[in-house]
Amino acid sequence: MKISDVLRDKGQDVVTIGPDATVGELLALLAEHRIGAVVVSTDGASVEGIVSERDVVRHLHSEGAAIVEGPVRSIMTAEVHTCSAGDQLVDLESAMTQRRIRHVPVVEDGRLVSIVSIGDVVKHRIRDLAAERDQLEAYIRQ
Repeated sequence: MKISDVLRDKGQDVVTIGPDATVGELLALLAEHRIGAVVVSTDGASVEGIVSERDVVRHLHSEGAAIVEGPVRSIMTAEVHTCSAGDQLVDLESAMTQRRIRHVPVVEDGRLVSIVSIGDVVKHRIRDLAAERDQLEAYIRQ
């Protein structure tokens, strides 16, 4: 199973924010889209970083409320683990577990095309397990 299988169900919408946007603007974007992370990109195609709710919380704790007025670049993770649609889903699951990350941008030919969350992966796995269960039950009833 490939990451493209997850994207087929999920779609390829991805929300980005510029590195110079404020953390306050980031918070509004997260709330508006009801998401936990966004890709940091100046042009919407490159991946300059990723920033999540966790990043906000960690920096709020260590630096205080002033971070809300500061730029996203000051709290983003610059070393971003990415994947491609052709990668195996099991490899992505392993990387997410080992690196303790919940969001991975999908990049094709150097361009951002989507983002996969751990929730997307779990939802896909549950759907596949339910389909397998249904097939087994149908086989048993024959």
